[in-house]
Amino acid sequence: MKPTPKHNARVAKLTFASVYPHYIAKVEKKGRTKDELLQVITWLTGFDEVKLQQLIDDKVTFETFFKEAKLNPNAKLIKGVICGYRIEDIDNPLTRQARYLDKLVDELARGRKMEKILRTS
Repeated sequence: MKPTPKHNARVAKLTFASVYPHYIAKVEKKGRTKDELLQVITWLTGFDEVKLQQLIDDKVTFETFFKEAKLNPNAKLIKGVICGYRIEDIDNPLTRQARYLDKLVDELARGRKMEKILRTS
């Protein structure tokens, strides 16, 4: 399944602040912590806790969120299917980056080891 231009526009306009509480709830429901979620987000984006909170407070869109991010060079190693889309087949860079984040949160919630999630080994 390929994302449509309409889907890509919707992802771009979505605010990170609206999605972040869902990420927290998802990982905590499965026994993981907010600190582990922060570690995953920091690995992908380069944002520390202070910067992340600033972006949440400013209610930035995913477009702005990923424009300001310094994407980890190993992010390209994130593969698989998330939300019905095969990540490596997504043409739109912003949508692909948002799905990278979704995939990492999903792996964290599923109990995958942190070194595997962070593509360090």
